[in-house]
Amino acid sequence: MITVMKSRRKSTLTRAGRPGFVEVRGAREHNLRNVDVDLPRDALVVFTGVSGSGKSSLAFGTLYAEAQRRYLESVSPYARRLFHQVGVPDVDRVDGLPPAVALQQARGTPTARSSVGSVTTLSNLLRMLYSRAGEYPDGAGIVYAEGFSPNTPEGACPECQGQGRVYDVTEETLVPDPTLTIREKAIAGWPPAWGGQNQRDILVSLGHDVDTPWRDLPRELRNWILFTDEQPVVPVYPGLTPAETRRAVKAKRAPDYMGTFTGARRYVMQTFATSESASMKRRAAGFMLSRPCPLCHGKRLRREALAVTLSGLDITDFSRLPITQAQALLQPLADGHTGDRPAEVATAAQRMADDLVARMDVLLDLGLGYLSMERSTPSLSPGELQRLRLATQLYSQLFGVVYVLDEPSAGLHPADTEALLRALADLKAAGNTLFVVEHDLDVVRAADWLVDVGPGAGEGGGEVLYSGPPAGLQDVPASVTARYLQGEVPLPARAEGRSPSGWLKLRGVTRHTLNGVSADLPLGLLTSVTGVSGSGKSSLVSGALVDLLARTLGQATTPDPADPLDPTDEVTVTQGRMTGDTAAVTRLVVVDQKPIGRTPRSNLATYTGLFDGVRRLYAATPLARERGYDAGRFSFNVKGGRCDTCQGEGSVMVELLFMPSVYAPCPTCHGTRYNAQTLDVTYRDLNVAQVLALTVDAAHAFFEGEPTVRRALDVLREVGLGYLRLGQPATELSGGEAQRIKLATELQRSPRGHTVYVLDEPTTGLHPADVDRLHRQLSALVDAGHTVIVIEHDMRVVAASDWVIDLGPGAGEAGGRVVAAGVPQDVARERESRTAPYLARALQDAR
Repeated sequence: MITVMKSRRKSTLTRAGRPGFVEVRGAREHNLRNVDVDLPRDALVVFTGVSGSGKSSLAFGTLYAEAQRRYLESVSPYARRLFHQVGVPDVDRVDGLPPAVALQQARGTPTARSSVGSVTTLSNLLRMLYSRAGEYPDGAGIVYAEGFSPNTPEGACPECQGQGRVYDVTEETLVPDPTLTIREKAIAGWPPAWGGQNQRDILVSLGHDVDTPWRDLPRELRNWILFTDEQPVVPVYPGLTPAETRRAVKAKRAPDYMGTFTGARRYVMQTFATSESASMKRRAAGFMLSRPCPLCHGKRLRREALAVTLSGLDITDFSRLPITQAQALLQPLADGHTGDRPAEVATAAQRMADDLVARMDVLLDLGLGYLSMERSTPSLSPGELQRLRLATQLYSQLFGVVYVLDEPSAGLHPADTEALLRALADLKAAGNTLFVVEHDLDVVRAADWLVDVGPGAGEGGGEVLYSGPPAGLQDVPASVTARYLQGEVPLPARAEGRSPSGWLKLRGVTRHTLNGVSADLPLGLLTSVTGVSGSGKSSLVSGALVDLLARTLGQATTPDPADPLDPTDEVTVTQGRMTGDTAAVTRLVVVDQKPIGRTPRSNLATYTGLFDGVRRLYAATPLARERGYDAGRFSFNVKGGRCDTCQGEGSVMVELLFMPSVYAPCPTCHGTRYNAQTLDVTYRDLNVAQVLALTVDAAHAFFEGEPTVRRALDVLREVGLGYLRLGQPATELSGGEAQRIKLATELQRSPRGHTVYVLDEPTTGLHPADVDRLHRQLSALVDAGHTVIVIEHDMRVVAASDWVIDLGPGAGEAGGRVVAAGVPQDVARERESRTAPYLARALQDAR
């Protein structure tokens, strides 16, 4: 969500500050060390530094948070509830700060009905265009704009309620194993735990057999249990045998309670439709079969709306076009070719079409023309979503504000980064200031002003090493960034003499933008798959390769499943086959950027398993042995050692009248998560909560001499995560950090045989120095006899790869084929490849 902040006018009693600059004094947010820095307005200011150095703490945690605080002070308490508040920054003062707009690296909005069209407001304009200027059947009445939205009662198909699919259950989905009895939980569709037991007890009270295998029960009884809408209320006697229950019912003995029977189908459908729990919805969806709605044929709208066309297309078909094609269809109308429409309709149509074309131009300039308006936002990458929001800001033509951007080049091919830089230049030219947190050296070189934070990460960072024009950074010996900008750091070393140990051959692959594509991927090498955004890289690697190889290996993996909570999502099926040396592969590991957990209870220490070793160390201390504490005592997820007040959460929710609820440190444990007795136990003078507060780097020194714990910490440091705290909640981790934690967890294992590792843009959010460290880890996997395949835009990684497969040449329908394949030097000479010139430059810089 984009939030616009306005600074309140400073009092005449407040110092004016340095003209034309934002002055920050005494910034201590997170790891910042009482930072003082002056930043020019009306300029592109880029914040650099290794991962975890404190760049985001300065740009977002201090500057944006202060702008938001000032704005919220000026609105009513009730209105404040509408904002996601980032908290009050720890800073002495900030002078000269204009209104601020934050464009952060957020995952796709969880609202499944949100789409590219709704984020950019294109869908609203298109609905008005169809309503006012669409081609109606003879005699049809006008359909107003809301009638073209599947999210409104006026527009939603009455059969599927605007979802485009209808859902039902079958006996096979509800009872996957008919050899089981009802008592043995044959009816898997019923609720787990007590809810299911309750239904089984009710059947006993009704006199039905729960101890005969399901398949041997009469069909009429099976159908009634699964599909009836009747809900008889009967006495329930838990714990009694069927014979005892029958006698109790006959004698009309007082029951423990009265139970209401619910058929399995009714329970599943009701849970899916009404449950507010995403996990319960997903469980229910697992028993359901879906098919396109027979009334709207998956288009989600009423027939009246679908009967209206523009250029021969109904609004759903139009919204499914890539934006490049949609714009081409609208261009004649925008140019005034309005046909035989009445004058007032023609004028409105021309203006709306012109507005749509102009908005689409911005998206095309940002390299997003391959997206369709109907594409759901949860399916977008963080970089794609941020660029969509940036496009909206570019078109809004605000001026005099500060835009704070979080790695806008994430997920961008170097060719697309050039388009991004042009967009940022347009924002600056309109009279705005840009504060950009960035690692991409092309963006860094384009800056008017650099703020380099470091020198290291976490506790080793938090200082401003340099603030000034880019040329001056070369005179700062402590700056890691300077060495990369000057080209002083050679490419990561690549083992000489590597040759493929075999080949995985994809043939006739059709998936998304891929249409009958064939590709050969070498085994025993590090392969980078490149191409502009939308060229089909993820479809080929994370989709087709993973899908077909998993089938071959018999692994239980289902890439790109349909999301039952997303009405626009359907199962993505890979068409094609895999041949080659598949027998040489024993395992497939996909290291993606999905969260390692969805609650604060999941963290780096628990996910990697290193916390198990830590808890054993505490259980072995003299005081723990004296008190009889085992390792479980030191877990905040189970009763005993955790704080009873917050149940091990470390915080409690505080309800505020007319204000959004906030979370405050637990008043009992003060955020430590443990009770006082557990915290009595120390290991080397630190209790378990204090250890969880250590960074990976600090913990590495603390656990010297403990090889079990040190191994996990070694790997985490090697993938560039030394700055994270052991107890860092999963909810605070970026997609790139989550991916590297998964990689570190995998690297701790000692896999046998031949493993194929697949990673999607593992360098996202990494400083070039951390990219080199990550490359060493990936290269070590290859040296150990495995295969690594990465989707990658970082040309340093691509140039240091053993093999490159370039897709394109463009995005969407202009891409989707293999343009070049071979060693980096050969791909760099391919004239049709849009990657080639950037790869050639990276190879040249390395000489």
